[in-house]
Amino acid sequence: MLENLSGETRLFPIIGDPIVFVKSPQRLTSGFAARGHNGICIPMQVPDGALEVVMQGLTSTPNVDGLLVTMPHKFTAFTYCATSSETARLLGGVNVMRRNPDGTWHGGMLDGLAFVKAQIDEGARPEGARVLLVGAGAAGSAIAIALLEAGVRELIIHDANESRVAQLMEVVADLGRGRVAAGPADPTGCDMVCNATPMGMAAGDPLPVAANLLTSSMFVGDVIAGHGVTPFLQAAQAAGCKTANGVQMVEAVQEMMLDFMLGK
Repeated sequence: MLENLSGETRLFPIIGDPIVFVKSPQRLTSGFAARGHNGICIPMQVPDGALEVVMQGLTSTPNVDGLLVTMPHKFTAFTYCATSSETARLLGGVNVMRRNPDGTWHGGMLDGLAFVKAQIDEGARPEGARVLLVGAGAAGSAIAIALLEAGVRELIIHDANESRVAQLMEVVADLGRGRVAAGPADPTGCDMVCNATPMGMAAGDPLPVAANLLTSSMFVGDVIAGHGVTPFLQAAQAAGCKTANGVQMVEAVQEMMLDFMLGK
């Protein structure tokens, strides 16, 4: 994978905190090699509050061609983008960035598309579905847009931070797709249940949705990767639900990321 590592290698760091659980460096680097591109993705632990100095350094480094952005920087990183995709503009957040010809940054948000693709690949049918989405942060907001674009009939959004929910509902109001409402973390009557929160990353985290409310007719998805089968997905599988996990989401996004980074 690193046979071609040289002074000509193009760099694509992934920045976030924590960074130890990310799966993209090896996958993206392998993807570059498969496409005949001399590029490497390297993990960089960038604590909250340190993004400005890091972005100054990365922007000033000519062989850094792109960035992957994970929590907690997705919204802040958007402010460094001179141009962006429509979804990134709607949300004011990014999870990928690439160089413009003039050296400035172009931002995109692929989280939602990758999440929905992973669900569909594992058997979910979002078109016409009633969906509970728990989490209205950067990833959850992108997922909300992607679910609506995939044709969900009704989207119920829950987040402990009510202002996040209100802000997201304002963003999706102009899409004119599906019915969107704020609600409790109650999946009763839903076809799909989606966790877009960090709950499940730390031992002892509560479940985003009570296990006794899950039924076998529901498809359950979780954004968390690098932690095995999360307690939430364990509960869903015990209830007879089909599921998709964060690793499958990471796998689904790889070709999208490669296309984005290489300007396809």
